[in-house]
Amino acid sequence: MCRIAAYLGETIALEKFLLEPPHSLLVQGWAPRELRYARLNADGFGFSWYGEDGRPAVYVNPAPIWTDPNLRHLGHSLSSDLWLASVRSASPGNPVNHANTQPFVDGEFLFDHNGLIDDFHIKVRQRMVADIDAAYLPSILGNTESEYLFAALRQLLNENPDLPVESALGELMQRIEDWVGDCRALLTMVISDGERLYAVRHACGDECPTLYYTADDETFPNAQLIASEPLTESGVWQSVPEHQILILDPEEPPELLSL
Repeated sequence: MCRIAAYLGETIALEKFLLEPPHSLLVQGWAPRELRYARLNADGFGFSWYGEDGRPAVYVNPAPIWTDPNLRHLGHSLSSDLWLASVRSASPGNPVNHANTQPFVDGEFLFDHNGLIDDFHIKVRQRMVADIDAAYLPSILGNTESEYLFAALRQLLNENPDLPVESALGELMQRIEDWVGDCRALLTMVISDGERLYAVRHACGDECPTLYYTADDETFPNAQLIASEPLTESGVWQSVPEHQILILDPEEPPELLSL
C-alpha cells in the first residue's frame, strides 16, 4: 500500500508539491491518517515528471522519504507543471528495492498504483502473464503486481493507439476482475500521458483505498491535484467516488466517469 499525490498546473518547484504542504507526502510517510493496512510508509518513495524534452523522468529511493539527504536540494532545483509521486508501504512478498519502488515510467506514461492483489505470486501472476504479450515482460524489473498492471495497461494502449486512456483503464479493470477471481484486489491508480492526469478508484472484494482531488486549493493556484489524503486543510478536497475514473485536464474542469 502507498500514499500517492499528483499535480497538474502552472510550473512549480518540487518542494512546493512534495515537501511544503501541511500534510505533504513527506508527512504522510510517517503520519498517514487514512492508511488501513499499515502504520507507516517507510519502504521507499519516488517522484516523476516530464523533462524539457517531453520525456518522462523519475527518481526513486527504497529508503524512507525523510532520510534522503538529496531531497531538499532536488526540491528547490527541479520544477515542472506536472508531478506524480508516492511513498510506499511494501506488501508481503514484495521486497524493498529500487526495482519495486514507484512511480513506474516508460517512454510516454507515468504510473503509480496504491493497492495490492492477494495471492498475486501464487495464483494471479501466471494468469496475467498468459495475457501479456512477451514483448512487455523484459521491461518488468521488479516483482510487484503494480508493475505487471502497468505492463498490461501499456499493452492495451499500444495495441490501439486511438484508445483513450480512460477507456483503457476501464478495460484493464475488467481484465483484472477475471485475473483475480475470488482474490481481493485494491486498485487505486494514477496515470499521466504528459497532458492529463487520470485516476481510478476501484477494488474487488474490499473497500477502495482513499483518493481525493481538488481544483480550488489556494495553496496551488490555477492547478488541479489528486492525493490519497488531502495535502492541505483547506476543505476544498473532494473524495473520488468508488469505482470511478477521474480525468484532470488543464483546459477543462475535473471529469468523473463510472466504471
